[in-house]
Amino acid sequence: MFTGIITGVGRIAALHALGSSLDHGRRLAIEAPPGYLDDVGLGDSIALNGACMTVTSLDPDQRQFTIDISAESLARTTGLAEPGHRINLEKALRANDRLGGHIVSGHVDGVGEVTHFAQVGESWELRVMAPPSLGKYLAYKGSITVNGVSLTVNQITDSAQGCEFSINLIPHTVENTALGQLARGHTVNLEIDTVARYVERMLSAGALPSKENA
Repeated sequence: MFTGIITGVGRIAALHALGSSLDHGRRLAIEAPPGYLDDVGLGDSIALNGACMTVTSLDPDQRQFTIDISAESLARTTGLAEPGHRINLEKALRANDRLGGHIVSGHVDGVGEVTHFAQVGESWELRVMAPPSLGKYLAYKGSITVNGVSLTVNQITDSAQGCEFSINLIPHTVENTALGQLARGHTVNLEIDTVARYVERMLSAGALPSKENA
């Protein structure tokens, strides 16, 4: 479980195949910020650009850890197979941590495309086209996770191509996450609000038949 509050920006230092075919996944070596791995152990969960992964090895002296990612996960995410690419990192939520963003599972629901990214005053406007299947989960002032970052939706526009949503990034977010490197045409990992997911399920299932008293 995560909150969408990024705790560090890392870099994909190396990428190794786990097999000889496309059915095999990859092993990623991630370079973390200084001191980031001090409280990390083998088997811990760390979200990479919003995708929950398991630490399989540690090298604190080199500030690196590795994760194994399946071919299925690679096919359903973006930005996790590019050596040198900067990525957002978030360690799993502890029971006594503040819930600074919103409840995030670390399971990517879809990939969106950046349609606009430009500075407006002291902030930046980011617009992303989400797949049509995710449009019903997006709402004005609702929550969305973009590359692991918890953000608030400011505007939504539905079309045949999907649902374009707009969010405002304050300077702190741009400076302390990897979102500042985005540009029109880039793809991003999206995770919808968990609450919206359950509401949709309850509404689509309909009301359960009531039980008569014996």
